[in-house]
Parts: sequence; C-alpha cells; structure tokens
Amino acid sequence: MEKTKRKRLSITFESDIDEDKQPTHKPARNSPTSGQAGSDNASGQSTGQSKGLIWEFIAIASVPLVLVLGNSMLVPILPDMQERLGISQFQSSLVITLFSVTAGLIIPISGYLSDRFSRKAVIIPSLIIYGGAGVLAGLGAVWNSYTIIIIARAIQGLGAAGTAPIAMALAGDLYNDGTESKALGLTEASNGFGKVVSPIFGSLLALIVWYAAFFAFPVFCLLSLLAVLFLLKEPERQGKPPKLGAYIRQIGHILKEKGRWLITSFFAGSAALFVLFGALFYLSDILEEAPYSIQGVRKGFVLAIPLLGLVVTSYTTGAKIKKNGSLMRRLINIGLAIMTLSLGLSIFLFQTSLYVLIGLLTASSIGTGLLLPCLNTMIAGSVEREQRGMITSIYSSLRFLGVAFGPPLFGWMMDKSHQLVFISVASLMAVVMVFVFFLVKPQGTLGG
Repeated sequence: MEKTKRKRLSITFESDIDEDKQPTHKPARNSPTSGQAGSDNASGQSTGQSKGLIWEFIAIASVPLVLVLGNSMLVPILPDMQERLGISQFQSSLVITLFSVTAGLIIPISGYLSDRFSRKAVIIPSLIIYGGAGVLAGLGAVWNSYTIIIIARAIQGLGAAGTAPIAMALAGDLYNDGTESKALGLTEASNGFGKVVSPIFGSLLALIVWYAAFFAFPVFCLLSLLAVLFLLKEPERQGKPPKLGAYIRQIGHILKEKGRWLITSFFAGSAALFVLFGALFYLSDILEEAPYSIQGVRKGFVLAIPLLGLVVTSYTTGAKIKKNGSLMRRLINIGLAIMTLSLGLSIFLFQTSLYVLIGLLTASSIGTGLLLPCLNTMIAGSVEREQRGMITSIYSSLRFLGVAFGPPLFGWMMDKSHQLVFISVASLMAVVMVFVFFLVKPQGTLGG
C-alpha cells in the first residue's frame, strides 16, 4: 500500500533510492541496451549521450533566455519611448507590467494544455506567437502607435505563458536525479544570464534606432524554435490523459497532500523574484541620479553585477544538489538567510557608498541563486508527469506576478522613504525564511 502511494505521489522526502543506479533520462526516453554488442559500444554510446545532453540543455535553456530577452531588453528604451510617443512614465511601465500580468494569468492554462497534449505542442506555437507579436510591436513603434504596442505586448504575454514554465516541466519529463537538477539549474542560470545581457544588448540596439529591440527579439525566438523542434525529443506518453474533471481532482489531491510545503515554496520563489526585480529597479533609479549620473550602456554593465552573482550561483547550485534533499534544505535556508541579512544591513548602509549598496544587492542575488534551483528541482519532481505542467505553471505564474509587482511597489515605497524599501523587503524575507524553515523539509534523495 505504502509503495503504491509513493509511486502515485512521485516525490518522497525520505527515500532509499540509490542515485548512482538511476538512468540519466527517464525510462520512457532511453531503455538500457543489453548483450555483448551493448557492452562493446558502451564508451561510444556514453560519448554520444553526453553530446546529445549538451545540445538538449542548450535547447531547453534557450526558452527561458528568450522569455527574459523579450521583456528586459525593453527596459533601457522606455525613456526614449516616452519621449518619441509622448506618453507618461506610467504608460511606458505598462509595456512591461501588462506583459507580465497577462503571462501570469494565462500560465496555468498553458500548464493544463501541456499536460493534456504535450510540452512541445504548447512551446512551439507559443514561441511563434511570442515572436510574431514582437514584429507587431516593432511596427507599432515605427507607426508611432502606443495602442498597437500595448496590444502586441499583451499578445506577447499570451505567448510567454507557454515558454519557460513548460520548459521546466519538460526538463522534469526528460531527466532523472542529478541530470534533472542540473538541467533545472541551467534554466535558472539562463534566466539570470538573460537578465545580465538584456539591458546591455537593449542599450546597444538603441544606438541604431530606439525600437530596434522589438525587431531583434523575433530572431531569438526563431533560433529557440528551431532548437526545440530539432534538438528535443519528448518522451512518449503512456495511456490517455484524464478528462478535465478528473484532472482538476488530481491537482486538488496533490495540493491537499503536499500543500503545506508546496505552497510555501511557491511563495518563497515569488518573493525572491519580487525582491530581485524591485532591487534592480531601485538600483537603476539610483544610478541615474546625482552624484552618479550613470546611464545607457554603462548603467547596463553596473546592473549586470548583481545578476552575474545570480547566474553563477544558480548554475553551480543546480550542478551540485543532484536531488539531495538534505543539501537542498541547507542551501535554501542559507540562501534566505543571506538575502535577509544583506537586505537588513542595507537599512543602515544603503547611503554609505554605491559600492556598498551594489555589494549588498549582489549578496542578496547570490542568496536567490542558492534558493531558486532547489525550489525548481523540488517542485518539478513533486508530481508525476501527467500533472507536472500545471504544478510548475502555478509556481511560474506566481513568479511572474512577483516580477510584475516588484518595480511599481518599490517605486511607491521609494517615494515614501528609501529606508522603508529595505525595512519592508528585509522583513518580508525574514517571514519567508521562518515559514520555509518549519514547513519545507526535504530529506534523503528526492523523487521516485
């Protein structure tokens, strides 16, 4: 009975599975060869599989990278957009916020469709919509039409809903154990890398013409689309998917069984990205003010410093955790402690010097890099394949909302008091740290 229950729930926080005996890919993807011929070709197969994994990792990582580029590349051109189109700062911020809110609301639907049909059946048309709407937004800029740009950005949000969240579920479908955590860590690192290069790239493109980023983005979509089409082979599905009513009951059962730690993990990831994007918005604003007056490409490079800490830490964490529940718990708690401490110190030190502020925000980003790959691995491995798309999509939806509301809420607090900004976010992360410490307790080897 207990054995059946473990299989059904998929993730066991205390497991006796020997990680070294698990295949890199899911059994449905690759079955072991047997006999003398298999033995003779073992070395060649291993080399071929390693090369294949690299290309698969590149294809999976391209999806979150495209997602970030489509949003963050536009941040440097918002002041130009205000001037050229004669719009307010609030109207220009909607270009970012409307995109994120639309994506956040539609992501659960994309998750259900990916569970009902297949991951690639959602990712491929989503990339096409995402890129096509980018062209439409570019034409709106050429025609000086703010209305067309806003409509196109909303459509892009619809396309974005079927990209990175579904890629996370696909990584969970394809790989086991350490390879799965490495793939998920790479997606988080790719997400962070996109945040690093996009302000710089957007600023460079603006030297050509202010709306060049709109037209450059569909090119990245096309490259990601080709990678997904030709480099990723999705595992075959077993049996027929359940009807909608049965599917909803399954999701409800998962949330009832695991809701205590699962929902806590959802909000921990959302809070971390709320702080990350809000802090970047804060730093961006500080850099443009006297006495610094750092703008354009130079500002992009400065903003890249905290994000680089996130990228390196995310990739390293994903490569090292290998679904080790005890290690994940330690890294999650350490990451939240680093974030809370660095933001708490910022309350007293944010006016000391720009170098101190950048150092503290970089430390907070490193804490985020310890946290997110562990959460990704736990959440993606928490359920069977048939429900994974919805669970990862709920998580991604909350992450999107955290990203969407970070900058405006930070801006509102900055109008009140700069010290209030750090008091609020340090308190938020302290509360998150307490809840996670008591409610999220993975142990042993995660997954079944």
